[in-house]
Amino acid sequence: MRQLLLAATVLLAACGTTAQSAAPNDAGPLTLRLGFFPNLTHAPALAGVDNGLFAAALGSNVTVETHTFNAGGDAVTALLSGSIDASFVGPNPTTNAFVQSHGQAIRVIAGATSGGALLVVKPGITQASQLKGKRIADPQLGGTQDVALRWYLRSNGLRADTAGGGDVSVLPQDNSQTLTAFKQGQLDGAWLPEPWAGRLVIEGGGKVLVDERDLWPGGRFVTTNLVVRSDFLR
Repeated sequence: MRQLLLAATVLLAACGTTAQSAAPNDAGPLTLRLGFFPNLTHAPALAGVDNGLFAAALGSNVTVETHTFNAGGDAVTALLSGSIDASFVGPNPTTNAFVQSHGQAIRVIAGATSGGALLVVKPGITQASQLKGKRIADPQLGGTQDVALRWYLRSNGLRADTAGGGDVSVLPQDNSQTLTAFKQGQLDGAWLPEPWAGRLVIEGGGKVLVDERDLWPGGRFVTTNLVVRSDFLR
């Protein structure tokens, strides 16, 4: 019951509300192991931790232990292994975790952000057909931006396999490595969340070829969920 109340309070904190405490008065100290990415698409987590919003909402009995990840696959591995209790994570890794555990291991308790993902390319690339033969990065194989990139390429008649082959070489890698490689001319573009997409434009001289909002009805799509281990909720 204490963990259920704690999880509910995390949900309130993530939504920007407050609560008096994370557990009944007779509850002992609790530790919430919370995962997130250092991206603007995880702004609720960044604000909650850095501005003390989570600490204030959860109360003095609860210690928030933070764990940062580059992409969703690593966060899901940590969730499924029991290394963390909850995480902000994209919809595709969320789905993967649900399927891998036959619907048993996790529960989505809130949506966190919408938007904030773009395909940034070299200035000479102005249309999808020009991506043929190019090297395009994303944060991680099977991650939310990876799936979006591969869907976009396929929708435009371009093939890309998981080994980096095909019409377009898709190269999943750490976002910081992508920025460096793009600036050095080793990549032709990348499908990334903010602030990394913006940094490719500002620091690397790239241009936005696709704002993912333009691919969704009404420009709205889920970028980040708040996911909790099922046994943590029990």
